[in-house]
Amino acid sequence: MTSPRNWTGQRLRAALPCAKCPVRVRPITAILARAVLLLGLLAAGFSAQPALAFEGAAQSAVSGPGSIAAQDASAPSATKTPPMAAPQHARRASFEQEHASPQARHVANWVVDSRDNRSLPFLIVDKADARVFLFDATGRLRGAAPALLGLAQGDDAVPGIGNRKLSTIRPEERTTPAGRFVASLDKNLHGEEILWVDYDTAIALHRVITSNAKERRAQRLDSSSPSDRRISYGCINVPVKFYENVVSPAFTGTNGIVYVLPETRSARQVFGSYDVEEPAQPQATSQAAPEPTELQAAR
Repeated sequence: MTSPRNWTGQRLRAALPCAKCPVRVRPITAILARAVLLLGLLAAGFSAQPALAFEGAAQSAVSGPGSIAAQDASAPSATKTPPMAAPQHARRASFEQEHASPQARHVANWVVDSRDNRSLPFLIVDKADARVFLFDATGRLRGAAPALLGLAQGDDAVPGIGNRKLSTIRPEERTTPAGRFVASLDKNLHGEEILWVDYDTAIALHRVITSNAKERRAQRLDSSSPSDRRISYGCINVPVKFYENVVSPAFTGTNGIVYVLPETRSARQVFGSYDVEEPAQPQATSQAAPEPTELQAAR
C-alpha cells in the first residue's frame, strides 16, 4: 500500500516533463501558438463586420439607384464624338461639250468656286487658244467662239498706249493685256455697241472689223490655227452673231467680269487663282468700267 507521501511524489513526477525532453520548451510553444490563434480569431471577429459593412457601402455606391454609376449612366458620355459637319463640295464651271484648255478650265472653276465674279456674268479670253467663253452668273456656259487678239504675244500693255494713234503703234506693242476687268456695254464714237474691257489701254470686245480687206479678219476667225487669229491692235474681235446673240444679251443692264488669261505668266500670278481643291488665295483687284475713245473704235 502506498503511503500518502509516496502517492504525492508520483503525481508530481507524472506531471513533470520527461527527462529526455527539452525543459519547458514544448509547453511554452504550444501556449504561445494557442494564444496567437486565439488573438487572430478575436481580431477577425471584430473586423469582419466593418469589412462587410464597407463592402456593402461600396457596392451600394457603385450600383445603387442613387449611385454615381447610376447618375453617370443617365448622363451623356463626355467622350461621345460630335456629329461631323456636311462636307463642302467644290463648285465648278460648266463647259457643256465645249473644248477648253486646262488653263481656261482652271480659271473658270476658280471663278465659280471662289465667287470672284460677284454674281455677275463673266467672260474668259483664252489667248493661247484665241477663244472666248461666256458664262452666266452661276458658271453655266452661254456660248463660246473663236476670237481675234493682239498681234504680239505678251501680257502687259505699253504705258500710255490708249492715247496713241494707231499709226504710231509698232507690231511688238500690239498686245492684249492679261488681267481681271469689270466690263460693261457702251457705244463707240461711231455709235456702235461694244463691250468695254479696259479703258486705259483702249481694249474692248466687239464685232469683227472687216474694213481692211488685206487683214482678212473674217477668214482668220474661221481658221483652226490660233496663230492665224493674232492680228488686232489689242482689241478682242468676235463673230457678229456671237456678239449679238450671246455677248450683248448677257451684259445688257448689268456689268460683268472679263478674265483675259496670260500667256507669259501663270494664272495664279495674275489672278491669285487656285485649283478648287486648294485653299482660296487673295484675289486680284478689279477695275472700273471706262468711257470710249477714238482709238478703240479702230482696233
